[in-house]
Amino acid sequence: MIMRPGQQLLLPASPAFIWASLLAALLMNMAPNMAGAGRAAWVPDFLALALVFWSVHQPLRVGVGAAFVFGLFMDVHQSALLGQHALSYTALSYFAITIHRRLLWFPVPTQALQVLPLFAAAHAIELTVRLISGGLFPGWPLLLAPLLEAALWPVASILLLLPQRRAPNPDKNRPL
Repeated sequence: MIMRPGQQLLLPASPAFIWASLLAALLMNMAPNMAGAGRAAWVPDFLALALVFWSVHQPLRVGVGAAFVFGLFMDVHQSALLGQHALSYTALSYFAITIHRRLLWFPVPTQALQVLPLFAAAHAIELTVRLISGGLFPGWPLLLAPLLEAALWPVASILLLLPQRRAPNPDKNRPL
C-alpha cells in the first residue's frame, strides 16, 4: 500500500485488542442504563464509534456480521425493538467498509467530517424504526449525538491506534 508522506508505519492490530475495545465500548453504552440513569438521546453511541473505527481500519476482522451481533446485544439490553440497533449498526458498518480505502488517505480531522454523515444516517435509521413501531420521539437533542460521535473520532483514532504505534524492537540504530 502506498502511504502518505509522514504517515507512521503501524504494527498489525491484535485481534484480542480489537475485540476487547469493542466489548469496552459495549459496556460504555450499557453503563448509563445499569446505573439507573437511563440513556439520554444526546449521548454518543460509543459502540457505533468503535464499530466504524474498526470497520475502517480492519475490515476483514470487524465487519457487518460483528455489527449485527453487537446490535442485537444493544437491542436486548435496551429492550428496544429486536433488530433496531442491529439494522443501524449493520448499515453503519457496511458504509464504513465501503469508504474505508478513501477515508484513510485523509488526515484525522477530515476523516471526522466524512464519518459524520454515517453517524447521522445510523441515528436516522434507529429513529425511523422506533417511530414506525409506535415509539416516542426522543427529542431534538438527538441531533447532538452524531456531532459528538464525529468529534470523538480523533480521540478514538489516538486511543485505538496507540498499541500499534510502538516500535517492535526499539534500537538506537533502527528508527522504525
